[in-house]
Amino acid sequence: MPKHHAYPAAFREQLVALVHAGRSPDELAKEFEPTAQTIRNWAAQADRDRGTRPDGPTTAEQREIRELRRQVRQLTVERDILSKAAAWFARETGTIPKASAEDSRS
Repeated sequence: MPKHHAYPAAFREQLVALVHAGRSPDELAKEFEPTAQTIRNWAAQADRDRGTRPDGPTTAEQREIRELRRQVRQLTVERDILSKAAAWFARETGTIPKASAEDSRS
């Protein structure tokens, strides 16, 4: 199973700066712990964040996507709970709620 290291942001930024200064990721990987591919990934993401590479989301966009997915999961759970509660109350009371004016427009 591959190891996962959480490197400090300052360390990543220093290695990216070295790549942008002309050092190769392979050369840096021999000198420091991260693999060459990890260093290439960091450099590519830094380029996306600076707007010089359009082939993927920026770090801020990735953060927003994660947050929106978390919200969708939460809202799905809440909707399912409310749906089950409404069905239970309808069975218990023997009534079906009337559609609101908004529902009839759709």
